[in-house]
Amino acid sequence: DQLEVFSRYLQQLVMESLGKQFDRDGKLVNQGLSVFGNKGSTDQHAYVQQLRDGLDNFFVTFIEVLTDTDQISSINNRNPGDFLSGFLQGTRSALTQAGKQNLSITMKVFDEMRLGALVALFERAVSLYSELININAYHQPGVEAGKKAANNVLSIQSSVIKLLADGKPTTVLDLASRIDSANPETIYLILRHTLANSPTYKILGDWGNPESLTIQKN
Repeated sequence: DQLEVFSRYLQQLVMESLGKQFDRDGKLVNQGLSVFGNKGSTDQHAYVQQLRDGLDNFFVTFIEVLTDTDQISSINNRNPGDFLSGFLQGTRSALTQAGKQNLSITMKVFDEMRLGALVALFERAVSLYSELININAYHQPGVEAGKKAANNVLSIQSSVIKLLADGKPTTVLDLASRIDSANPETIYLILRHTLANSPTYKILGDWGNPESLTIQKN
């Protein structure tokens, strides 16, 4: 359980660092690695089935802690840690028998120092890998593009609220025509969210036909 969110950290580290359209020479490369992870035997019923029998385009890293936590009590005189260890060994064996690449990192105990060691290990692995494929792991244009697009939506939302303040009925297309750089879909999505959270506005028409919608402030 202490490592439950570690795979999410690795997802952010690897996919944000290695997901690049261009290499450092400006060549189109579309690089990236997809990261998925979970804890314990959960993945027995999640995506291990595909890993074993599906596309062979991945490798698996098992992180094993030998010392069981004292926070889990025994069940029918059996230690849950024994089952978890058995599941790990069984999953690893099933993948190996199918010829799927995997590796294991084993720790006697898990503590702050070892968490730091894991973070340092994977950060250095990502840095080394980025050098091998000639990309800049520290450049994140995709993230910035999303932030800029979000800021634009928020700006349009403010303009929509101002235009609705006069209480006059208006339409999605009319709002889009009166706001620079706004398209009808953006206006529609803003109105849908606004009306779901505020009784100040009313809307007439069919949500399935955005052009039929008439909006005004009460």
